[in-house]
Amino acid sequence: MSNPNIATPIQQTLKAARSSALIKRWAPPVILPLLGILLFLLCWQGMANNIQTSLGQFPGPLQVSEQFGGLVSAHMREREKAAAFHERQEKRNAEILAKNPDAEVRTRPYTGKPTFVQQIFTSLYTVMAGFLIASLIAIPLGILCGLSKSTYTAINPLIQVFKPVSPLAWLPLVTMLVSALYVSEDPLFAKSFLTSAFTVALCCLWPTVINTTVGVASIDQDLNNVSKVLRLSPLTHVRRIVLPAALPMIFTGLRLSLGTGWMVLIAAEMLAQNPGLGKFIWDEFQNGSSNSLGRIMVAVIVIGLIGFALDRLMLLLQRLFSWDRNAVLR
Repeated sequence: MSNPNIATPIQQTLKAARSSALIKRWAPPVILPLLGILLFLLCWQGMANNIQTSLGQFPGPLQVSEQFGGLVSAHMREREKAAAFHERQEKRNAEILAKNPDAEVRTRPYTGKPTFVQQIFTSLYTVMAGFLIASLIAIPLGILCGLSKSTYTAINPLIQVFKPVSPLAWLPLVTMLVSALYVSEDPLFAKSFLTSAFTVALCCLWPTVINTTVGVASIDQDLNNVSKVLRLSPLTHVRRIVLPAALPMIFTGLRLSLGTGWMVLIAAEMLAQNPGLGKFIWDEFQNGSSNSLGRIMVAVIVIGLIGFALDRLMLLLQRLFSWDRNAVLR
């Protein structure tokens, strides 16, 4: 009598085939990237053990993870301090109003030092502001250049001249312009924020302009002929024909612009001293403590992860809004 717990050769073959199929299925998207990350971490730790700097040994993955935990803990402590500050203020104001209902009470904001987590959101807010400004200029300009060859011929030299200009060259000019034009006793935005946002906008403008121009100029002539037959107005032609047909190329330009803006932002925040990841890195570099290198590496990794996430977000939006799924690049 055969033992049911003992697999037959056919069962063993089927089990091996299923295991092989699972490995082939999951190896490219999961296993291989994990192996690549593991190899990178091992190489990083090996090199870090042999590098000595003026601030001590270069941090490896373990030291960086410890610094990341310390930064998160510091953020939580700062939030607790802020909550305690507001609670004391509300209690004091309540006591004042209890004694004198007509008394004027003042609410002061908490003025603690920005934490690492807060500076991440500040950088995201700044880059999105600059990206939005650039997009509002670049998309209409690209459509105009794509529709009119004369306009493209007139503007193309300016695009080619200003496209390679470094943010370090734009920043002093933007700083002086913001200081001269944005004069207010009660400003809505800080000058350092505007300086960083406009610098980002100037540098991430061009990929969207170029890709939008190419997308509009390469629209199938049959679509233009349909527009002429239907006698669509210029605005209707742009809305019904141009934008849907050129959307994949427009989103490609937006993805490139957002990536460029995120890179530019860090340098802009360093020099403009606008709160954010760039200023965090600069402050840690100037601080020169034994933990500074580890914290800078935390910021570098976070910058890379956020840049990757922003690119994936733009890719998701492109897939949602694009009628041509095959035009979406991975």
